[in-house]
Amino acid sequence: MEDIDYIIVGDGYAAMFFAHQLLQRNKSFRIFSEAKKSASQVSAGIINPVVLKKFTTFWKAQEQIGDLQFVLSEIALYTGKNYFINEKVHRIFHDENEKSIWLKKALHEDLKAFLNCIFRSFDDITNPYQSGEVIQSGRLNVSDFFRDLHRYHENAGNLIRDRFDYSQMNPTESTYKKYHYSKIVFCEGMSVINNPFFSEIPVQANKGHHIKVCLSKPLDEHFTFKKKHFFFQLKDDLYFYGGTYDRDAADPNVDEAAVLQLLNGLKEIYPHSFEIVDVKVGFRPTVKDRRPIIGRHSKFLNLAVFNGLGARGILNGCYFSKILYNHLENGLDLPSEVSLERFKH
Repeated sequence: MEDIDYIIVGDGYAAMFFAHQLLQRNKSFRIFSEAKKSASQVSAGIINPVVLKKFTTFWKAQEQIGDLQFVLSEIALYTGKNYFINEKVHRIFHDENEKSIWLKKALHEDLKAFLNCIFRSFDDITNPYQSGEVIQSGRLNVSDFFRDLHRYHENAGNLIRDRFDYSQMNPTESTYKKYHYSKIVFCEGMSVINNPFFSEIPVQANKGHHIKVCLSKPLDEHFTFKKKHFFFQLKDDLYFYGGTYDRDAADPNVDEAAVLQLLNGLKEIYPHSFEIVDVKVGFRPTVKDRRPIIGRHSKFLNLAVFNGLGARGILNGCYFSKILYNHLENGLDLPSEVSLERFKH
């Protein structure tokens, strides 16, 4: 048997950020990946401390933003690249009333660091009521982030492209196939419903679509625009627009109604013709209270779950990976707001 400290099941944001915690502390580990495109890998990668529908922020937003910048700088030391794209989010206002609400909210203690009170207009975007900039926002270079990290871990012998077989593990003996492990962390997203140890955690699939488009007139400004959905430039002169939210759909195929919703939304802010090049679908693991689920199995304390990151997968994955590590290794209590235990009362 080969002795290792951890097995990580999954290859999305939760898995990659938890693997980073292990790397920083010289822990041995193996990542089991089915090599499928997870919801993380087709996500927009938006880093945004503001709920742009209501102009509010969320729990631990400033702490999460600060922690992400630090962790990305650490990751850059071994991949050679910082994946943060400093293109601010600009919320396109629907009317003058939204501008007034923005200015009022910008005076709140928890929002003044995030809402810029100087509005802007853009020539290439339909924005008759201007737009507001979200300070400290940006996005992640998602494709390069996963490509480089997967390659790094694979070259180090730590990424195993194989489906994790629950029937081959013995949690009492802490063994899986040829490995004797200290702990397993399941970072499986919606695949957790097939996990016999954590299948009952209350995650709900939220189906999302986004489109990649080719514009007849490329944008001169490099920002992330948001009205109904996010709109920004990718590589190769393509643009991202999305994503939709559907908590009731279970079909993995493309929903034409969702694509039509995206088409109509893009036409509202882009006044020229465009062509759809690709449509992507993913299922975000969401939780009713909009907070992650982390914690140990009630019987097998060497098994843990890290799930429910939802639409804030980057911020949640980065920030709570360290909290989970300190819980598993140093015995620190989990915040009750994210602990698996909150569903047992």
